[in-house]
Amino acid sequence: MTEEILEATGRPDVERDRYDVLTLTFHWVTALLVVVLFGTSLVWNTWPRDRSLRPFMESMHVSLGILFAVLFIARLAWRFTGARNLPAEAGLSGLLSRIMYVFLYLLIALEAGLGFVLRWVQGEQFMFFGLFSVPNPIGENRAFEHPIEDLHNWVAWLIIALAAGHAAAALFHHYVLKDRVLERMLFHRQ
Repeated sequence: MTEEILEATGRPDVERDRYDVLTLTFHWVTALLVVVLFGTSLVWNTWPRDRSLRPFMESMHVSLGILFAVLFIARLAWRFTGARNLPAEAGLSGLLSRIMYVFLYLLIALEAGLGFVLRWVQGEQFMFFGLFSVPNPIGENRAFEHPIEDLHNWVAWLIIALAAGHAAAALFHHYVLKDRVLERMLFHRQ
């Protein structure tokens, strides 16, 4: 394999400079879920309450949120046990990148936790794609519903802002700095 990479690219370090397939899958599925979860909440909040699509979208949002939480836990486990961890960039760019990742991971964990707590304090049963329900360990407490919902919404906007900044930084690296930062996060045929 190394000889093929060397022959095709002239660079022996190409494979070492790329993330493994599972890490890339976690990254891109997480990005897709963030966009879909954010989008569904925006759409159902503009949809009239008397329409049948709103409950469906809320149900999908909750089910995808559960999937998102499981994916995030699996992603963390993979990151700390088996992922190909590439060396961090040097200098200010590397420092900002590490700070952004820590902040983004904390916000994602907080957002997932807030989503569960919000449903629990609302006293609503939530189902995972109609297959099973998630038990409520804290019970209904409507007094906390609006503050938790507001926090859940604000954290979502922060995640979107950070993700947009993350994407902009990747494009800046690719088109302005012309380095391989973006390329190592893309799937490549072997």
